[in-house]
Amino acid sequence: MPSPADAAPPEAETEPWGRVEEDGTVSVREADGWRVVGQYPDGSAEEALAYYRRKFSDLASEVALLEVRSRRGGVSPSDLRATARALHAKLQDAAAVGNLAALDARVLALTGTLAAASESEAAASRQAVEEAVRVRTELVEKAEALAARDPRTVQWKQASVDLASMFDEWQSQQQNGPRLPKSTGQQLWKRFRDARATVDKHRREFYAELDEAHKTVRDQKAKLVEKAEALAPKGEDGITAYRELLDQWKSAGRAGKKADDALWARFKAAGDALYSARGAREAADEEESREKIDAKRALLEQARSIADERDLVQARSALTAIQRQWDDIGRIFPRDKERVLDDDLRRIETALRSREETDWKRNNPETKARANDMTRQLTEAIAKLEDELAKAQKSGNEAAIAKATEALQARRAWLNALGG
Repeated sequence: MPSPADAAPPEAETEPWGRVEEDGTVSVREADGWRVVGQYPDGSAEEALAYYRRKFSDLASEVALLEVRSRRGGVSPSDLRATARALHAKLQDAAAVGNLAALDARVLALTGTLAAASESEAAASRQAVEEAVRVRTELVEKAEALAARDPRTVQWKQASVDLASMFDEWQSQQQNGPRLPKSTGQQLWKRFRDARATVDKHRREFYAELDEAHKTVRDQKAKLVEKAEALAPKGEDGITAYRELLDQWKSAGRAGKKADDALWARFKAAGDALYSARGAREAADEEESREKIDAKRALLEQARSIADERDLVQARSALTAIQRQWDDIGRIFPRDKERVLDDDLRRIETALRSREETDWKRNNPETKARANDMTRQLTEAIAKLEDELAKAQKSGNEAAIAKATEALQARRAWLNALGG
């Protein structure tokens, strides 16, 4: 649909835009007169004008398409502006018949609009470039910080993942981000590339050292495995030596997961064989202990009746005989069952010893002599205090009465405690 700019001035509405000479020369009317646009010698004047009007229609279609693209957006204003400039140049001295001036005016108006849009686009582009520079600078600084770390403090598995992620982001910025100024882009890439190279060098050196350390530990553990496997003929008697080897294994360090797992499987199998021998022996001992356990339980039943024996001499004799039989039966397996039985017998022994100590204290001649002497002294003291009390009562001395009474009561209480 033609724009208002296509409309000609009123006075020019009736004037034709083109004319044809007798020799087929075709001209277009412009503001300053007629301009020859070409010749069409092999046809009529109507055919000649129709041909050059089609040329004008083609140009008008290009202008209309450019206007539509500008309105829809999605195309860089700078690119559209370049197209508009080319179209403007194309309209100058165009070999076409029509209102070329109006068509060119539309192009020039669109060029002005696109110029303003291009400025906005350029500002946005500069902002995008600045943001891209910031993002890539951050990537460079992260890579350089990783390169500056002590290789011994780096978790290299995670560091490798992080560095790969940084490189992927760099490539994404390179492919999808705005184009950076050449010098800035080259400078940032050189820093990033150098940091990556340093990190790779440190990683290779770290793993080379780690491989050497692993080799040393691997050789050491291999020797421990050989020593452990050599203990097999000793059976249970090799367990002590195996435990010493196990302590050395724990302090040896790491040989790498794969090597450690394989060596440990052999080392553990050697230990399992030794402990299996112990298990077999303990199972045999436990089977042999069944009759011993029953025998000791029977002795315990006899020993419990000792608590009812009033004669301590006979009780001690009976318990001694039971203890001798107990020892003759021998050790019991497993040990926890033996400890339970021994504890039961020990409680009976303790109870009897407590009875004996109590009886000894009660019937000890020396203790009796001391008690009799104390009874005599208290009896004499009581008689003396009774005399003093009688004299105090006779004299009516209340203080002396109270003092004598208190002392007399204390002495009588002591005598009662001694059984006097």
